[in-house]
Amino acid sequence: KIIMELFGYASLIGVGLLLGIMGGGGSILSVPILVYLFSLDVVVASSYSLFIVGSTSVVGTALKHRDRFIDIPAALQLGVPSLLVTFCTRKWIVCSIPDVLFMVGSISVTRRALLLSVFALVVIISSVMVVRSKQSTREDSTSRPNPLALILAGLGVGFLSGLAGVGGGFLILPALMFFGGLRFNVAVGSALPIIAMNSLVGFLGGVYSHPVNWLFLTSISMLATFGIFIGDLFASRFSPNTLKRIFGWSALVLGIWILVKEWRCGS
Repeated sequence: KIIMELFGYASLIGVGLLLGIMGGGGSILSVPILVYLFSLDVVVASSYSLFIVGSTSVVGTALKHRDRFIDIPAALQLGVPSLLVTFCTRKWIVCSIPDVLFMVGSISVTRRALLLSVFALVVIISSVMVVRSKQSTREDSTSRPNPLALILAGLGVGFLSGLAGVGGGFLILPALMFFGGLRFNVAVGSALPIIAMNSLVGFLGGVYSHPVNWLFLTSISMLATFGIFIGDLFASRFSPNTLKRIFGWSALVLGIWILVKEWRCGS
């Protein structure tokens, strides 16, 4: 167990690394790390994940703002509705889900299986979107921003972020490129303040439903923050197309693995 936790602490640096390079994906790592390496309950893990990703994204936002890689209007149009729905989902939906939902013969469908399955499906869908995306490799974009589409996308991202306990970055990034017409590096920067808002508000929406180990949470958040400095430093040294392919396929494998693991355990 000690070895697993040490590996978990080291892996949390990768959470910040992904946020710094890709503008998302921190929760794709942090939720499995907290559940499988630190043996946390899935609701607690998703709540801690929101705080880790949110606080780390605040630092990332400052770094990207310094480099002028944030489109404020697009971030607000997608971010504000996403924020509101994330808070409502965490406060009134997630905490009302019972530990055991129903039985199928001798198999119990639990809250853990449901939330991690939703999380895994979000990861799989997002990975396919990113792998298939062509626009993310272009330095210029001819498409015009669609405010209504950005608002609707924000509602969907907020619901999924709150339900699965993710910052939503891997959904926000394609939405900003497809509906906001943003270049890849600007979409990465613009995703970070939205992730920060979604994550921290989502954390506040569910923080009173369980005790929080603030010492543990602060220490692992600092590790992720260290990672985002590294990610921001090396982001310009990688091809966006290469990053897209590596991260997309890795996320796809991770999502499938979580689905298989949870439903095999449930059976």
